Amino acid sequence: MTATGDLFAASEPEHEALGDGAAVLRGFALPMQALLLEDLHHVLAAAPLRHMVTPGGHTLSVAMSNCGMLGWISDRRGYRYEPIDPASGKPWPPLPESFVALAGRAAAAVDFAAFVPDGCLINRYVPGAKLSLHQDRDERDFNAPIVSVSLGMPAVFQFGGWHRGDPVRRVPLQHGDVVVWGGPARLRYHGVLPLKTQPHPLLGTQRYNFTLRKAG
Repeated sequence: MTATGDLFAASEPEHEALGDGAAVLRGFALPMQALLLEDLHHVLAAAPLRHMVTPGGHTLSVAMSNCGMLGWISDRRGYRYEPIDPASGKPWPPLPESFVALAGRAAAAVDFAAFVPDGCLINRYVPGAKLSLHQDRDERDFNAPIVSVSLGMPAVFQFGGWHRGDPVRRVPLQHGDVVVWGGPARLRYHGVLPLKTQPHPLLGTQRYNFTLRKAG
């Protein structure tokens, strides 16, 4: 077994169901936090964070970047995946092995076997930053789950239904928590409430969230 595998074998995360096909794995990423943060640093050195603009001209409060074969971008032309970072004109940095391993094991813990992501959207939140309710619909098919990893300050994840006006469940997330949703839950609306200032001992007044997905 690899060192990465040993780390995961030692952890027994709390599995909190959010409905059919969706769950929070409490503390699942903690055994790998040092490696994840090191790899995240290398990715962001190659593809720095930036505040993207929506098709309507609004600047997102969350700073974003990507790694993997395809990266999600937003601009006046719309929302889409692209293989090239428009800021550098170069391919996005490759997906770190630690990200892929974490995603596969988290997905398997929620009964999505053999998940191999090809893209990862990285979000950085500071106090006041938020993500409005939305669906992840820009992927080519919806058979694979979304795996979302939280590092840093706590946040409140909003998990709704299949229509924007459906009731929303508020799910507190802490450093190291991983949320997985797929199957019948794949197109449920979700978002993040504005972050409050609750400094994390390791990352200070910021929260990193990266979502691994099969985009192509």
